[in-house]
Amino acid sequence: MAKVQISNVVVLNNPAPFLAPFQFEVTLECIEDLPHDIECKIVYVGSAESETYDQVLDSVLVGPVPRGKHMFVFQANAPDPSKIPESDALGVTIVLLICSYLDNEFVRVGYYVNNEYEDQELRENPPEKPCFEKVQKNILATNPRVTRFKINWEQKNPVDESSECASSSGMHQEEQEEPMVQLPPVDMSMDAMAF
Repeated sequence: MAKVQISNVVVLNNPAPFLAPFQFEVTLECIEDLPHDIECKIVYVGSAESETYDQVLDSVLVGPVPRGKHMFVFQANAPDPSKIPESDALGVTIVLLICSYLDNEFVRVGYYVNNEYEDQELRENPPEKPCFEKVQKNILATNPRVTRFKINWEQKNPVDESSECASSSGMHQEEQEEPMVQLPPVDMSMDAMAF
C-alpha cells in the first residue's frame, strides 16, 4: 500500500506566456510519518522523438513528512527554448510532475500542453524561427494522466543496469499499476484542439 498519495494538483497561472514559470499546487496525503524527503520534479518534454530533449525544470525535496495532509506550491522556470527542436516548439507536448521516495518513483502526473502564438496572424503565418516571446502555453489541466508505481517504502531501489525491463525511473515495467485516469485518444491537429 502506498504511504503517500497525491490527492490533488491544481495548475496555476494557466494559460500563460511560454516563458512564464510553471506553477502547480500539490496536495499530498501521508498515512504515516516518513523520515526521509519526497523528491518532486517538473519535467518538460521537448520532443516526442527523443528523451534527449526532456528538461528537468526544477527539483525540490519535501520532508521529512509527518502523517496527514500537506499542500505546497511548486514553481519552476519555463524550459530553455534553445534546447527545444524548432520543429517541436509549437503544438502539443507534455509536462510531467514526478514524485519519488528514496529514489523510487511512486507517482507521475502528466499534462498535455498546447503551445501556440496568441496572435492570429502569427498562427496563420508562423515565422521560420519560433518567437517564444509571442507564444502562449495552455495546459490541459482537466485531464491529467496519473500513473502510480508500487515501491519499497523502506529502502532505496537498487538500479540494475543489466535488467532489460528497467525503466528510466529504476522501476520494473511489470510493477506499474494501471493509470487512475485514462485519456481518450487525442487528435493532435491544431483544428481539433479544444483549448
